[in-house]
Amino acid sequence: MSTKKSSLVIVYHRQPYEEAVEDGRTVFRPNRSPNGIVPTLKSFFQRTEPGAGAWVAWKHARPGEAFERVVHIDDVNGGYTVSRLPLTPEEVESFYHVTSKEALWPVLHSFPWLFSYDNVDWDTFRAVNRKFAEAAAAQAEDDAVIWVHDYNLWLVPAYLRALKPKARIAFFHHTPFPAADVFNILPWRQEILDSLLACDLVGFHIPRYARNFAELARALAGAEIAESVPVDPAFGAMGQALSEPDMPVRLRVGGRDVALDSAPVGTDAALIRSVVEKPASRAIQREIREGLGERRMIMAVGRTDYTKGMIEAMEGFERLLERRPELVGQVKLVVTSVRAAASMKVYDDTQRDIEATAGRINGRFSKLDWTPVVLFSNSIPFETLLSYYHAADICLTTPLRDGLNLVAKEYVAAKAGTPGALVLSEFAGCAVELPDAVLTNPYSRRNLDRALDEALDMPRAEAAERMRRMEKAVQGCDIACWADHVFGEFGKIGLAAPESRAAA
Repeated sequence: MSTKKSSLVIVYHRQPYEEAVEDGRTVFRPNRSPNGIVPTLKSFFQRTEPGAGAWVAWKHARPGEAFERVVHIDDVNGGYTVSRLPLTPEEVESFYHVTSKEALWPVLHSFPWLFSYDNVDWDTFRAVNRKFAEAAAAQAEDDAVIWVHDYNLWLVPAYLRALKPKARIAFFHHTPFPAADVFNILPWRQEILDSLLACDLVGFHIPRYARNFAELARALAGAEIAESVPVDPAFGAMGQALSEPDMPVRLRVGGRDVALDSAPVGTDAALIRSVVEKPASRAIQREIREGLGERRMIMAVGRTDYTKGMIEAMEGFERLLERRPELVGQVKLVVTSVRAAASMKVYDDTQRDIEATAGRINGRFSKLDWTPVVLFSNSIPFETLLSYYHAADICLTTPLRDGLNLVAKEYVAAKAGTPGALVLSEFAGCAVELPDAVLTNPYSRRNLDRALDEALDMPRAEAAERMRRMEKAVQGCDIACWADHVFGEFGKIGLAAPESRAAA
């Protein structure tokens, strides 16, 4: 194994491949879906010198299990090392299922009444974060950019700053970042904030989350908002729930600067369109449409999570059938609700509620030749899901709070220029990018009912024009655009391009 240090280290809890055993041998396969955050993050290694990238993740380890802690992966991204941390089932349960999902997640998503503190073992959370930091430091050049991802690794930057004082530390939040009065429910708020302020760059999807973080830093740490800029109109249409006219981009605290950035993750629009246009996908689309006949189809897609608003979406569909009996037998709701995390009561309860709601609607309205709700509880293959998107007349995406929500963008990309309507919660981060969606407040039944009626009754020409503008927005801020932007921000804190390194 090479001892060469890395100029870019990505720290993320998930491994960057799927691990399997074939003929008694461990093999590493690419992720089944070529779309999503993991393939995107791996693509950053294409922008560094060959072999100069590293990834740090955890590996579920059985007691006494022997495996290579550091492996080298050669793939289309040019080769990189993966440092795998063995976490025991007890550590995973405490660090991830209890502290991250039962204490931190509800606060981040502004569900403080679901915050659970009693079972939290903060010492284990610290210990796991320290393991990630030590593994990253072992792989990194002294002045490397170390890019840490998401709230369950909040404490990594502070440990890294002590281990690698010259490193450039960046952090990206994939979740919302709440207002200070909600965040301050966390008993560990100061420790978390101090760790994030050890970064050189802290990134978020949209300006509102950056603003919330800056105000927290000002209130708890006396940070000065040293620079703000007007928000690009493409991400800041006024009058929305998450609108911001300007955004802080630099904090000054403790004699040093911390850069703030907002860049909503895109989807691979070109890839999605190419998949939708494959002959095999066209065959699936024809089969879906033939099965529907003259009926219309609404799609609702998400993980099983109380934040995703799936119950609200299904109940909105139920009220639609009550309110407009002429639609009984004429419209179908296809729901995919895939369990987000195993062995967690709150998600088990949510899944049971979703299944019960589907059963109730079907029991009330089904006919011999028509079932109003089709529920998939297992993940649908990427290519098949895109075909459903393409065939769907409406995508109903109503999270009560969401950092971004890629489902909405994937639907728009999969429509590939054909008419369709996107009903979108104002509390999804991507709503600031997609003002041509039928925006709705999922907390209000009347507002959601109005949005569903508007989407169903929208003239075809208007639906086509709105979809054209949304497609332009999704293509204009796709995953490549996001990667270019983030790499540009890395350049500001010191990660040189390969040719610059060679010349140095």
